[in-house]
This record gives sequence, structure tokens and C-alpha cells, in this order.
Amino acid sequence: MSRSSPRDRAVNVTDGALLKPLVVLSIPIVLTNVLQVGYNLADTFWVGRLGQPAVAALSFSWAIVFLVIALSLGFSVAGTVLVAQNKGAGRVERVGRVAGQTITVVLGVSLVFSVAGYALAPTLLELLGAVSGSPEHRLAVAYTRTMFVGIPFIFGFFVFQSLLQGWGDTRTPLYLMAFGVGLNVFIDPFFVLGFQDNALFAWLGAESLETTLYAATGFSGLGIRGAALATICSRGIGAVVGIYLLLSGSVGIELVPSDFRPRFDTVRDLLRIGAPASVEISTSALSVTILTALVAVAGSDAVAAYGIGSRVTSIVVLPALGLARGVETVVGQNLGAEQPDRARRGVIAASGIVVASLLAFSAGTYLLAEPIIGLFISGTGAVAVTDTGGEYLRIVGSTYVFVGLFYVVQGGFRGSGDTRTAMVFAFLGFIVFRSAFAYALAVPGGFGATGVWYGEALANVLMALAVAGYFSRGRWDGRVIDDDAAESA
Repeated sequence: MSRSSPRDRAVNVTDGALLKPLVVLSIPIVLTNVLQVGYNLADTFWVGRLGQPAVAALSFSWAIVFLVIALSLGFSVAGTVLVAQNKGAGRVERVGRVAGQTITVVLGVSLVFSVAGYALAPTLLELLGAVSGSPEHRLAVAYTRTMFVGIPFIFGFFVFQSLLQGWGDTRTPLYLMAFGVGLNVFIDPFFVLGFQDNALFAWLGAESLETTLYAATGFSGLGIRGAALATICSRGIGAVVGIYLLLSGSVGIELVPSDFRPRFDTVRDLLRIGAPASVEISTSALSVTILTALVAVAGSDAVAAYGIGSRVTSIVVLPALGLARGVETVVGQNLGAEQPDRARRGVIAASGIVVASLLAFSAGTYLLAEPIIGLFISGTGAVAVTDTGGEYLRIVGSTYVFVGLFYVVQGGFRGSGDTRTAMVFAFLGFIVFRSAFAYALAVPGGFGATGVWYGEALANVLMALAVAGYFSRGRWDGRVIDDDAAESA
């Protein structure tokens, strides 16, 4: 295993000062996550030009797509943990084997989800509240099925990102993500709107070029399906390049063909760590699915508002998500190096950073709630969606600090390999607390969509307090690798 590849950008997190390497490691993850959301925002923005039914359809679709993506991401987390702990323990010869088998397992799982999701999309959307035969349902089916066809390409990039993160290199995935988002932003308006009545040409003052292109091609866009295709194309290219870099050995981790052959001990570890992580990650997406169904009772305007508001929330908490992933690597490598005190200090340092940053984001979101929502909707129903979405941001935005603290501490649990504990707290917070409070206030309480917003906010506070209390007890900081496993896997 090469330790000094010319493009090995791994950060040393096991020696010397801790705060600086944590920040250096986490900032590229935050930026990568910002760009990740850029895919969704570009889709939302250009689909928003098609009107409220298309935006509502996108909200229904993403509730399902996020859930499926989350289920497979758990195995990528397992790859991060095993790579990080083996590198921290100095067992770099095992990293390639772990990486290859992580790719095999994740892509295999993604193929299963791809086929099942495509077949079940119409039924799943109806369960969420999309009325069969309605414009929202028809458009949501088109988008959801197209996304499921490309799920393996999407997961291919995620697993590359997770493996390099465990190694300590978060910059290379950032560069690839930047390329992919740039490509997606460029092709999205053309895939969605084509060369006829495309607002992009009007903004650029290039109506004559639009006329020429339409006359030559007759292409009037693919509508909501075009947004999905643009995302799949751009992410697919990133996945192919990422896997090539791993195979070439130029990013520190070296793979050979035999590394992709499943080995019982390694696959067992991936399943043992990855299955609870999949459930944990999916709980957030599942909570969006459940809340979307509750909001649907209030009508399609409320669904569109929640879809936009939840995407804005996903942007605001990106510093927390980035720090949480950085904490995974810091905790994993330091536990591998048998330095549990340093691992704990990493979690505490990240918690302080995220509290300070999210206080500022909460204030900005509260003051600019309606203008922010208005950026992503125009045409039919825009005023109602903007008002309802603004209310969501003011209520839920007040609890962003608690969400951030929750994510960071959960990152510490995952980095230690204690994904079962992370799963339990995620289920308690995202499913039990959010669903119970949102339902109680929305339906029996009679507050409708507003009740859902307050239910989510209350759940955010309680789940943060619960996870912080358990962290302080210090029963999570063991490691999941040992000398015997190192020899047999």
C-alpha cells in the first residue's frame, strides 16, 4: 500500500494539534455537501419554472429517493470506519481489501434498490399522499423512476467519497463534486426546458440563439424527467472517475482486482457496522417521508412549501453534517491508534464549532424566511407556497443548533463503529419524537401544517439533549478492529 502517492492528500489527525486538522478535514466535506445540495437546488429551481404541480411532484419524489439513498449509504459509512481505524492502527495493507469489498457490497445493494424502486414507484407515491392520476402523481412517477435507473451511478460516487474520507483525504472528492455540480448546473436548464421558451436564454439576452437551436433540433425539453437525467449524467461521470482513481492507486488507497472478491470476515464487518448505519441514516429521510404524508393532508401547496423548506434546512445544517463526517475520521483513526481521549476531544471541539456557526444561520433564516422560499417558486400557487414555507423556516430554524449538536455527536458514535447506538438515537429522534409530536399537533391538535412545523422543532431539541447525555457517560469509545480480525479478513 502506497503511503506517499503524489495525489495522496490525507490529513494527519492522530498527532499534534487537534482543532486545525479537524477543521482542515471538515471544510472540504462541508463544501462537498454544499455542492451535493447544489444538485437538488438546481433541479428545484428549474423544475420550479414548470409551476407548482412540478415542484410538489419533486417533493413527493425526493421523499422516496432520499430514503433509498440513505439505506445504501450506511455501508459506505462502514467503509469509512474500517478504513479509518485500520489506517490509525497502521494496518494500511488491509485498506485496499476493505475498500474493494465496500464498493462491491454498495453497488450490489444499489442494484437491488434500483430495480425495486422503479417497479414500486407509483404505489409508494400514492402511500405518501400523491393522488393517482393527478398531475403531481404523474410527474412524480416520471422523476422517481428515472432517478432509480441511475441509483448505481449515484452510489458509486458516494462510496468513493466515503473511502477517501476514512483515509483522511476530503479534498479529492470535493474537486470531483465541483466538476459534477458545474456540469449539472450547465445542462439542467436544457434537459428540463429545451430550446423553446427557456428562461435561461432570456436572462442571457440570447433569444436569437435559442431560436436557432430550436429550429435545428426541435428539442423542447424533457420536463421533470430531464432534471433527473441531468443529475444522473453528471454524477455518473464523477463515479467513473472516482473508481478509476482508486484503481490507479494515485490517491493513497491502492486496489487490485482480488480486493473486489467478497471475503466473509470483511463482508461480515461491513454488514455489522453498515446495517445499523443504514437504518440510522434512513431515519432522517424516513421522517421527511412521514412528515410529507402528514403535510399532504393540508394540500399540495403545503407539500411544495415543505419540500422547499426542508431543502433549505438541509443547506443550513451542512456545517454540522460536514463536521460529523470529519468527526467520524478523527474518532476512527484515533481509536485505531488507541487514543480514546483524543477521539473524545475531537467530538467536543466539533460541537463547539457547530453551535457557534448555526446560531448565525438560524438568525439569517428567521429574518429572510419568505424571500428564501420565494427564490424557488414562481407561477401558479407561488404566494401560498411562499407564505407557508416562510412559516416553516421561522419555526424549525429556531432549533438548528440542536440539530447540529445531534449530528456531530452521532458522528462520534459512528466513527467508533458503535452504529447501533447511533441508530437507536436516530430512530428515537427522527421517527418517534418527530412523528408523534407532528401528528399530535397537526391532526388531533388541529393545527395542520403549522402543527407539523412545531412538532419537528420540539423533536429537534429533545433528541439533542438525549444524545448529549449518553455521550457524557463515555460508553461508546471502543474500536471495532482487533489483531485477529486483521489477519483473517
